[in-house]
Amino acid sequence: MTKKTHPAAWARLAANLNLRPAQWEDLDAIAKLIYAVCEADGDTTVAVTPEDLANEWQSEGFKPERDAFLVQDQEGRVVGFEQFDNEKDHYHLNADGYVHPQFKGLGIGTALLRAIESRAREDMLLAAPDARVFLRSTIDNKDQQGHSLHQTEGYFSIRYHWRMEITLQQAPAAAHFPNGIELRPFIKEEHAVAVWQADNEAFRDHWGSHDSTFEDWSHRKFKKSDFDPSLWMIAWDGDQIAGYSQNRFRMGIGWIGTLGVRRPWRTMGLGLALLTHSFGEFYKRGTSVIGLGVDASNPTGATRLYQRAGMKVASEFATYEKELRAKGALK
Repeated sequence: MTKKTHPAAWARLAANLNLRPAQWEDLDAIAKLIYAVCEADGDTTVAVTPEDLANEWQSEGFKPERDAFLVQDQEGRVVGFEQFDNEKDHYHLNADGYVHPQFKGLGIGTALLRAIESRAREDMLLAAPDARVFLRSTIDNKDQQGHSLHQTEGYFSIRYHWRMEITLQQAPAAAHFPNGIELRPFIKEEHAVAVWQADNEAFRDHWGSHDSTFEDWSHRKFKKSDFDPSLWMIAWDGDQIAGYSQNRFRMGIGWIGTLGVRRPWRTMGLGLALLTHSFGEFYKRGTSVIGLGVDASNPTGATRLYQRAGMKVASEFATYEKELRAKGALK
């Protein structure tokens, strides 16, 4: 990385700030920065541990020295960070950025976002020639400077997501599963492929979702340091998976990582049963605060389900998008 490589980015930074590619040895400092930003935003449950961040960086095709940038102050402290991800086939691209609350207003966010856009424009050359290419970035909805930054850089707000939460005062009532549905222990070696297939199917209705390969899915699910198969609730109807709740502990609370019900088993109360049973399992293990993330415009009624179960919105996030190439532009 040099000033010549990203002139627009470097032009906004003061002389005592340095923009450079991230390295593996920066991992702990970056995780510490992310925690500080989330703490200032009022929600540390969406921060990451160094182990979780390392797992992200080990995803196929990701190289931190090419796909992540940081800003250091003159004392070497990491005060800004942004990461690029090729979400799908080089046309659906993501940016994820953080600026330390004590260093806002110094052009760090602009520099990082422009560096990521430059990286995205390199990557989009690998997309299908007729594909629409876009870059998305999500911020805490309370971050007014973040809103202004994205709007100034040509991004448009397109979606909102919620982190919902419940604090249990007592053990929840026993879950009531539909007739013929039973929970069975998740055995990774026997059930992983079937759960992966059910996961892909259940989320085809969801905004921005796309089928994942078994390799990518397995890496995201099983390589996490806090993966616990006993917290995965798999609902079976005979030899068919009807639904599931893939749970774990995250940043000090219980976390409903992915809850899905396949189409033939919807509107039967299975989603509520899985959610309630998950609450009960966390409570048995001494955890009363339980959270999850959800699309605020979820088309399957998930937000209503969570509210009916007693969950409330704890944080709101806005997703911005910038179109880098229109559909069919190269045809």
